[in-house]
Amino acid sequence: MKKLAALSILSLSFLSVSALAQTFKGVVADQMCAQNPAKASSPAHADCAKKCIGMGSPAVLIVGTTVYNISNPEKLTPYAGKTVTVDGKLAAGTITVNSVRN
Repeated sequence: MKKLAALSILSLSFLSVSALAQTFKGVVADQMCAQNPAKASSPAHADCAKKCIGMGSPAVLIVGTTVYNISNPEKLTPYAGKTVTVDGKLAAGTITVNSVRN
C-alpha cells in the first residue's frame, strides 16, 4: 500500500512539471532588432541576427508579433535567424528554454 501511494505521488509530480512546460514555434532573433518583429523574423534578417547575437545582443524568440525574452539565451544562440520549436516555461513574458529543435 505504501508503495502504491509513493508511486502515485511520484507520478503526479511528473504530471505537474510537464503541465508547466509549453511549446513555442518561432524565429530566433536578436533583442535589438526585435523591436520590429516583422522585419526581424524575415528570412532576409538571418545574417543580421547572427551578427548581432554574436556581438552580444541577447537572443529572443519571435512568435507571430510577440517577442519573448529568454532567461537562458545561450541555448538559442546557435539557431540565430532560424525557425525553431522551443520547449520551455513561460513566466512574466520570459521563456526559460528546456530544449530547442529545428
